[in-house]
Amino acid sequence: MTADLPTSSFEAPFRFRTRSTAGVLWSLALAFSAPWATSSHAAAQSGQGETGTLVVLNKGASTATFIDVASGENLGMLPTGEGPHELAMTEDGRWAVSTDYGGGNSLTVIDVAGMTVTRTIDLSDFPRPHGALFLPGDTVLAISSEASRSVVLVNPFSGRIVGSIATEAGGSHMVAVTGDGTRIYTGDIQSGTVSELDVASMSKRGSFTVPAQPEAITVSRDGTQVWVGSNEEGTVSVVDPGTGEVASPLSGFQWPYRILIIEERDLVVIPDLRRGVVRFVNYSSRADLETMTLPGDGPQGVALTHDRGTLFLSLSEAGQVAVIDLATREIVRRIDAGPTPDGIGWSPLVLR
Repeated sequence: MTADLPTSSFEAPFRFRTRSTAGVLWSLALAFSAPWATSSHAAAQSGQGETGTLVVLNKGASTATFIDVASGENLGMLPTGEGPHELAMTEDGRWAVSTDYGGGNSLTVIDVAGMTVTRTIDLSDFPRPHGALFLPGDTVLAISSEASRSVVLVNPFSGRIVGSIATEAGGSHMVAVTGDGTRIYTGDIQSGTVSELDVASMSKRGSFTVPAQPEAITVSRDGTQVWVGSNEEGTVSVVDPGTGEVASPLSGFQWPYRILIIEERDLVVIPDLRRGVVRFVNYSSRADLETMTLPGDGPQGVALTHDRGTLFLSLSEAGQVAVIDLATREIVRRIDAGPTPDGIGWSPLVLR
């Protein structure tokens, strides 16, 4: 069952200007608490390896597919808004949110344990929602709104918009959040910049010029490195926000679709959609380690298990998810995932 809640209630931005970021996040958690009560749907929790549940967005079909990892069984499918692209999931895997970018202008909030859609949040005031990540505490989502040139902070459990931060840049498409939640970064495709946003003051701190058409973006936990993929020039650059220095150590891409830093393994994973490969890069040296070739498969979205040992990679053209052992960097099996899988999330919950 869906419930469309009004989103016209805004938290006044001045609340953020007189508090530390930690205080802001804590006050948000108190003001908009998430429904953490256990669902009546049976769910066991398992933390590692090839177990748990995948939630995969099928952007062409406007659905979310649930898959039992251990068996590969398709557990069911839920409707989303039109054109779901990115999926954000809470750390415990209980809740997932899709950004309905392809005309939906909404967020679809999913109770993973109950396999139900709990509400659809209208974002027509902030259209073309795309990138999505939870801030620390898993109560507030940072959502890029490409058409309004901003990042919106939303509480998916109350359906309320907490506030927004203008990027003042064209094509703010994906978001990255530092480990402490103090900074948000966007790749601004049309402007050719990376925007740096401050959560405590709800303001833009500045921007960095990078190679043209920056889309994929991620940031190290300590916020000292912002990795960004530029589609036009086929490069991956690393921005030092402290100095403003932009280095471009990696080239030869056709579409570096997403970038995933796995600091525990000193590893960066970069799916290249148009070339049909996944490049594994050493995080410290920024040197290529190896390339996995996936001709005709369309590698796109990435998700990790909590132990950082297993990578799930959506293959949009094959309609599958590849299960990759990161110790060997090999595909151990493939799982059918419905049509045009893109955004993906792993939950430790076992639902079957």
